[in-house]
Amino acid sequence: MERKKTRTLQIGSVKIGGGEEIAVQSMLCAPAADVEANVEQAKRLFAAGCDIIRVAVPDRESVRLIGAIKAAVPTPLVADIHFDHRLALAAVEAGVDKVRINPGNIGGRERVQAVADACKAHGVPIRIGVNGGSLEKEILQKYGAPTAPALVESALYHISLLEECGFADIAISLKSSSVPTMIEAYRLMSQRCDYPLHLGVTEAGTERMGLIKSAVGIGSLLCDGIGDTIRVSLTDDPVKEVRAARDILKALGIGKQGVRVVSCPTCGRTQIDLISLAKEVDRLVEGMEKDITVAVMGCAVNGPGEAREADIGVAGGDGCGLLFRKGEILRKVPEDQILPALMEEIERL
Repeated sequence: MERKKTRTLQIGSVKIGGGEEIAVQSMLCAPAADVEANVEQAKRLFAAGCDIIRVAVPDRESVRLIGAIKAAVPTPLVADIHFDHRLALAAVEAGVDKVRINPGNIGGRERVQAVADACKAHGVPIRIGVNGGSLEKEILQKYGAPTAPALVESALYHISLLEECGFADIAISLKSSSVPTMIEAYRLMSQRCDYPLHLGVTEAGTERMGLIKSAVGIGSLLCDGIGDTIRVSLTDDPVKEVRAARDILKALGIGKQGVRVVSCPTCGRTQIDLISLAKEVDRLVEGMEKDITVAVMGCAVNGPGEAREADIGVAGGDGCGLLFRKGEILRKVPEDQILPALMEEIERL
């Protein structure tokens, strides 16, 4: 798929936009006052493959999180700031790699200019985060609801404030809890500017529904070639957000791939415990960096043919399994040897 060409931003060691790999973000959810918990969570996100970490900075005391986290992990760090421009200034001085604000709610022109000047002096980009739940009163009155055009108008207003201050190292997010609204807003925004876009469905919910809403919203836009960074927002462990985001990219064949597992949904012809086998294969290949497809099929009659594009696979039979590569059968193994035999073949690839 052809991606929309956007400006390139440098966020610490990571580049976004301009055709760079789509970056996966997540946000720390430990209490801001608990430095140790935030550091440990940041380490877990780094280990899970998170490209950019965001942390809330609700007060002056929380600024100390920035130095502690940056000392623990090399992942670029974004400070999430609301209302108080002094916190943005302090975060920049503390060495944060990016600031997330809404310029319109941090005070008058002088305060916006102060933040823009500090960010420019330190090479720190700004993400303008527009949210359906926090639109300006006049925009809500104009549109009657947090519609997609309302989100775009709010974003353009905030962009104009920074541009008037001579600042253009900007990324944009236009998040809504409504998937159709979110999709429409990003499509409209992509037509109106070339700033990098950070995709996400806000308040997506707990794991099950949050994954579905994020996959539909983020996945639809990525298929349009829209999006430079993504976050899967879940009311859950943020490590699950990173894994889900990586899976969305993998499903679309974008960026770092790793092992792709395909498996059939089973039917009355299945004569092995395919569900347990597929889940165990999925677990064992998690984190592998091999760019391969592994098939776990339930039927020895149709399986090798249906999954002929797989680099390696297994199809269940009556008390046995057929190992195959690109549709060609390699050998038959007993049912209790299917998993070790399959993993042995994977290791050889």
